[in-house]
Parts: sequence; structure tokens; C-alpha cells
Amino acid sequence: MLNEYKTILTQAQTEIVEKKSRFIATVRPVKTEDGAKQFIDEMKKKYWNATHNVFAYQIGEHNELQRFSDDGEPQGTAGMPVLNVLKGEDIKNAAIVVTRYFGGTLLGTGGLVRAYGKAAKEGVLAAGIAELILYAKYEVVSEYTESGKVQYEIIQDGHILFDTQYLDKVIYTVLVKSQEAKGFEKKITDIFRGSTPFGKQGEVYGVWQEEKLSLMEDETV
Repeated sequence: MLNEYKTILTQAQTEIVEKKSRFIATVRPVKTEDGAKQFIDEMKKKYWNATHNVFAYQIGEHNELQRFSDDGEPQGTAGMPVLNVLKGEDIKNAAIVVTRYFGGTLLGTGGLVRAYGKAAKEGVLAAGIAELILYAKYEVVSEYTESGKVQYEIIQDGHILFDTQYLDKVIYTVLVKSQEAKGFEKKITDIFRGSTPFGKQGEVYGVWQEEKLSLMEDETV
């Protein structure tokens, strides 16, 4: 599994108008090519009377699947600019369909590239780019007399103090980037010589959007 990657988590739709042509961008998270194809078919049925339904998708940990279609637009003017939005941000497991209703005025090849790229980017921004980071999740139990020091050591190294419970002892829920887990365990053991017990609760993806963190519990490893 990847330690970090970017994706989208929700479907979104936006519309722009260029010289009376409507460009409707619909963005959806997809995890398989079958899922992407189903999404594209849905959009083609929904916008059956559109002039074009251009699409692009990028799937896989290493973007193994990259597909696009100009759907009748001049070659290279539609599908590739849409795909380039996903590639430019390295957004994984996402598909975009940009639907065009021709407004009667030709845009030219440059105008098409700009319009399709702009529509796709607006769609992605509307969905919101989520950065997923794989964290090792720890429970650290401290005596009240040591809690200040424990908290300091956790935060000093940039780990995330996700939750704190004040019971008969202080219980911290700590998120440590997966690749830093061994170093964290060694430091806690060395500093407190085992007097501050901790336990690893597994690994989980943390989702960062607009500088806010949530846990994707269904992605627990």
C-alpha cells in the first residue's frame, strides 16, 4: 500500500460556458476500470443528447490504467487535456466526464484544449482533492505525572496527537506516519524505559482536506 497519495472522495459537478458552448464536468472516485466504465455509461445515458461526452480516468497505485476519449472532438483537444488534470495533480482512482453542448461557435483546437482542461479542473476542485497518508495508530498510556513530557515528545517529532482521554491515567491516541513507526516505538521505549506503555492499534489512512484530518476507518490495514 502507498504511504501517501492524492484522490477524490466524493462525486461533484461543475459547469462552465465558453462562446455559448456548455461544458459540464462530472467527477467521481473509482477504484476499478469496470467502475469507471459504468460511470461513463451513466453520464452518456444522462446526457444522451449532448454533442460530446469526453472522458478520462486514472486508476492504480502507480497510475497503471490511464484512458481517455475525445468522443468525436479533434484528436488531442479533449480527452488528453482532461487526463492531464488528473496527471498534473497525480490524482489516483478518479474519473472525469466532460459533457459538451455545442453553442454554435467554433472554439478552434486551442480553445477546445483550454475549455476541456478548465472544466475538468473546476470539477476536481469542486470534489476537493484529498491527501491520504498511511498512519500507524498507537494508544499511549501515561501517568499524570509524566503526561506533559509524553505529550511533548509526541508533538516534538511531528506526530499527531489525535485524541486524549483523562481517566485513571492519561490515554493518548497517536498517529505516526507508517514509515516512522519503528523510530517512534524505539524513542518512547528508550525515553521512558517501558514505564509508559503503548500498543499499536493497526494502520489507518488519515484523510487531509482543507487542512483538516479525519480517519478513513474502512481503509484500516
